[in-house]
Amino acid sequence: MSSNPLSPTQNLSQLSDLTEPDQLNELETLRHSTAHVMAHAISNLWPSARFGIGPAIDDGFYYDVDLPVKLSDEDLKKIEKEMNKVIARGESFVRQDWDVDQAIQWFQERNQTFKVEIIENLREKLGVTTVSTFTEGGFTDLCRGPHVTSVKSIKAFKLMSVAGAYWRGNEKNPQLQRIYGTSFFTQKELDEHLFFLEEAKRRDHRKLGRELDLFSFHVESPAAPFFHPKGTVVYNRLVSYVREMYRHYGYDEVITPQIFDAQLWHRSGHYENYKESMYFTEVDEREFAVKPMNCPAHTFIYASTKRSYRDLPLRLADFGRLHRYERSGVTAGLTRVRSFCQDDAHVFCTPDQIQEEIRRVVDMIMKTYAVFQFNLDEMSIALSTRPEKRVGSEEVWDKSEAALKNVLEHLGRPFTINAGDGAFYGPKIDFRFKDALKRQHQLATIQLDFNLPVRFGLEFTNSENQAHPPVMIHRAVLGSLERFMGVFIEHCAGAFPFWLAPIQARLIPIKDAHKEACESFGQQLKEMGIRFDIDDRNESMGLKTREAQVAKIPVSLVMGDREMASQSFALRAYGSRESQVKTFNEILAQMQEWNSVPLAPFKSL
Repeated sequence: MSSNPLSPTQNLSQLSDLTEPDQLNELETLRHSTAHVMAHAISNLWPSARFGIGPAIDDGFYYDVDLPVKLSDEDLKKIEKEMNKVIARGESFVRQDWDVDQAIQWFQERNQTFKVEIIENLREKLGVTTVSTFTEGGFTDLCRGPHVTSVKSIKAFKLMSVAGAYWRGNEKNPQLQRIYGTSFFTQKELDEHLFFLEEAKRRDHRKLGRELDLFSFHVESPAAPFFHPKGTVVYNRLVSYVREMYRHYGYDEVITPQIFDAQLWHRSGHYENYKESMYFTEVDEREFAVKPMNCPAHTFIYASTKRSYRDLPLRLADFGRLHRYERSGVTAGLTRVRSFCQDDAHVFCTPDQIQEEIRRVVDMIMKTYAVFQFNLDEMSIALSTRPEKRVGSEEVWDKSEAALKNVLEHLGRPFTINAGDGAFYGPKIDFRFKDALKRQHQLATIQLDFNLPVRFGLEFTNSENQAHPPVMIHRAVLGSLERFMGVFIEHCAGAFPFWLAPIQARLIPIKDAHKEACESFGQQLKEMGIRFDIDDRNESMGLKTREAQVAKIPVSLVMGDREMASQSFALRAYGSRESQVKTFNEILAQMQEWNSVPLAPFKSL
């Protein structure tokens, strides 16, 4: 039963190899087999259990089960204990092929109605005449395989959690209990994985967002974040960083409307290719849409005056608010929202400027992610090619894909092809970065577009006074600011660098007699633009310093009699167990340096 004959979210008509063994790697095969053993153990404990599907997944496996009891954490331990008994018997897995009618009868006799339904669907939709099962120790399950040779190979596993899951993902069907687990070849690998999961929980940006008072969500505006004062500081500092980059790279910032007549989105191709992700309304009996992206608006600014080749490249940046519909089942904290802002920009250029402009964008991306301490050696690049739903001729797509490929080859950076994942108007380059936990995130993107300039009638005159459409480069460095903020919170575990932290320093007077001196020093910090607070509560110093660490404030400044007499503070950096006595002037100079946006040197990397 550890196989996945049919995922509940898959369409039967799209599956052609359900009777053939899965092409699993060794770890997936181990997990596939562990799920089978778990089903065996469950059937021993609850003989009336009915089984759905149980595939190997990215970090383990799961099995959907109908049980007479609601499982608890104690039940998971009981199942693990029974699994160890099954493994101790050391039985081998044996495959058998069955005639469909024979298999249906066999599973019907054992009241395995979900297995019967799977087999009947296979016959009806795909015309299969035989199915396979795997047996070990007297327990048989419908399964494509493959499995390990013997259950003895299963040495390190853990059942993680239980969740509800509708059969085949349809809420009209019975709700089963989905048991999640994981399995590794060695106990050391399992222990490392469990540590990783605990660390991921500790770094979860949704948890840290609440604890650090950065943002919240409310049912009145689903999947749209409310940024609190501290979160807004971080958000605005990210914008300030990007604006400083724009100053060096020659971008002009613009502001464009939020709502456009639906005819604009027909013209751009969004209505036909992106409608399901858009919000619509009616104004004066005309259909309007809230913009999901800025690119069509920027074409109006380009077209507002006649352009010559001497005016290009034209680089327009926009922090306009965007809205895209995401299904409630896929929204997740800041990383998948319906209302967001991008560090969005569009470069209008001539065809012979493409390579240099994209090189400049890549340079900006590399510098930015170095600033935020992502490991550039672990960065990966993918060229995403034409999707099934797209605008433009095959000739234009050939030209644009070849242009991006040529740029990447000239940059000398390795890349992979992500077939079919381009934007509907053009191919793109996606940059993926690993965070501190080695999880990969697609963040920055560059898209090459020959189509929208033509659809909007954009032109420039060349040196021979001939009219030609410009090329449009869509690009985002951080991408969605909301998503980047969520990823970065987890990357730094909520311990923001000094320049980005919402509260940069906490002043802690030991006694009331030191409070006035702290307030006076705080006035100097305020004049410098340093964000600080003063903890003058009548609490113990141990409590105050611990709370400053829990709040992840970069710098704590403690003042007692000696410090006040010498015009100094005992400075303790976040994460440090030691304090250093620094004079007022030393602290002011240090904070001025730390508060500067840490832009990388502006020369090609």
